[in-house]
Amino acid sequence: MSVSGKAFDQGLFKRIFEFTKPYKKIFWIGVALTIGLALLSPLRPILTQYTLDNYVANDDEGALLQMTMLMFGLLIIQSLFQFMHSWYTNLLGQEVIRGLRIALFKRMINFRLSYFDKTPVGTTITRSVSDMETIADIFSEGLIVIIGDILQLIVIITVMFSLDWKLALISLSTIPLLLIATNIFKNKIKETFGDVRTQVAALNTFVQEHLTGMRIVQIFNREETELKKFDHINQQHRDANIKSVWYYSIFFPVVEILSAISIGLIVWWGSGAVIRDQLTFGILVSFIMYINMLFRPIRELADKFNTLQMGMVSSERIFKVMDEPELTAAGGSYAPQHIGGAIEFKNVWFAYDDQDQTNKQPNWILKNVSFMVNPGETVAFVGATGAGKSTIISILNRFYEISKGQILIDGVDIKEFDIHHLRSRIAVVLQDVFLFSDTIGNNISLYNPDITEREMTEAAEAVGAMTFINQLPGRFQYQVQERGSVLSMGQRQLISFLRAYVYKPSVLILDEATSSVDSTTEELITQATAVLTKGRTSIVIAHRLATIQDADKIIVLDHGEVIESGSHQELLTKNGPYKSLFEIQFNHVSEG
Repeated sequence: MSVSGKAFDQGLFKRIFEFTKPYKKIFWIGVALTIGLALLSPLRPILTQYTLDNYVANDDEGALLQMTMLMFGLLIIQSLFQFMHSWYTNLLGQEVIRGLRIALFKRMINFRLSYFDKTPVGTTITRSVSDMETIADIFSEGLIVIIGDILQLIVIITVMFSLDWKLALISLSTIPLLLIATNIFKNKIKETFGDVRTQVAALNTFVQEHLTGMRIVQIFNREETELKKFDHINQQHRDANIKSVWYYSIFFPVVEILSAISIGLIVWWGSGAVIRDQLTFGILVSFIMYINMLFRPIRELADKFNTLQMGMVSSERIFKVMDEPELTAAGGSYAPQHIGGAIEFKNVWFAYDDQDQTNKQPNWILKNVSFMVNPGETVAFVGATGAGKSTIISILNRFYEISKGQILIDGVDIKEFDIHHLRSRIAVVLQDVFLFSDTIGNNISLYNPDITEREMTEAAEAVGAMTFINQLPGRFQYQVQERGSVLSMGQRQLISFLRAYVYKPSVLILDEATSSVDSTTEELITQATAVLTKGRTSIVIAHRLATIQDADKIIVLDHGEVIESGSHQELLTKNGPYKSLFEIQFNHVSEG
């Protein structure tokens, strides 16, 4: 973890402060209240001293009652100022992180998929949630409060020296020791915070992954093993927090001891001065009050500096994500109203990693791949796992950028297309269907206001999904729960077909769309496939060769290279890899 090492990083704070601009009024109200509280702080000791020396000493009960009411009124005013100060500083902090969180999420949804491939989800969640809350503390408990405490210290010390410079020096005699203790505490707590944030991210990552994969944990009886791993991570999280608690438990008693020593010195020296008529009793009492007021902000300053440091570390982490260079590559401005669907790969090379760690060479997933898909054709890709079939989908949508070569749609390089327009014309139906925890209708339309329920109904009837939708309570308003857990695999797959259908794509991609369903559902999906592919360019990736025999062209991939291509009958007559693969599957089905 890279940390600036400074309690206050001007560059980082300047970037955070940019998010306060829409809320300047709130910010300046907070500043004004901070100044007001600092100026009000020494008034109670001043009034106490004046009352003791002028009214108590002279037995003036009437004036004493008036001063008591005055101090009570001052207390109410201070409480009101404190309430408003807390409200406005917290409001500012929440408004800032709201804007910052939106900016961060807007940035993240435009990252390349490679960022999410290498970054644990739990870590990203930590940046978006808990690190954000820490930044809010910069405004509610950090910088503004620190400024207020420092201003209060200046006012109190000024008043103390104006009353009695000797007593002021005695009062401040333990301050050097307090500053040393504060500095040590500040440095130690800074070290522990980085570890705490790291452990929080590790804990979030572990919990998120295992809640998502709980089915696998239980299927393979890994409950005890995973519980032990969680216990270990949880212990590390606990130890990191206990370490910070340890420093707090030492620091605060030290402050209390030094405060007590200062009060003891004042009482010892001041009492003698009062007896010798060199000092009034009211001044002595006011100094005792000033000591408590002096040490409280100094003690809290250490905590506030810690809050500020935590905010700086969190902001550095967040801005590191926001500065992530792996944004979706900028596209051109080409956005034609109609895309014919002609697709051409010209000598395309692609590697997910720039270099292999052992031989320092790219780990090529696609090697010099070339093929042509004519408008309206259905082209199928077959090959063993890892042959590069799914990669073709990713690079056609520009989720990843190719290393060498060229990809053309209707004769135009896809880099010339507006990237959002390009993706809007390509629909992908994946094997692993992802449904949001929402209604069926919203999962189909994805909140596109241009897609009506009538269109969804027509689409469902066309692809054969209306039968099961009619059986659900609320039909399109039925809640599918997280990841569509209340629906069968086939039902989720049909919804993904509907999602593709209503967007009226120019190019349709089916990735293993029938590999995880039963034979009855496969028949429904096969019918849906015929509806979807009619009149549009289609790319089909499948392990079941029986589902692609009617494709216009079949391309066989092996280790990222095209080794055969042609129609089903043409490939069978070649007696090559495709025929061998087909015979293996055919014999397997016959034996079954």
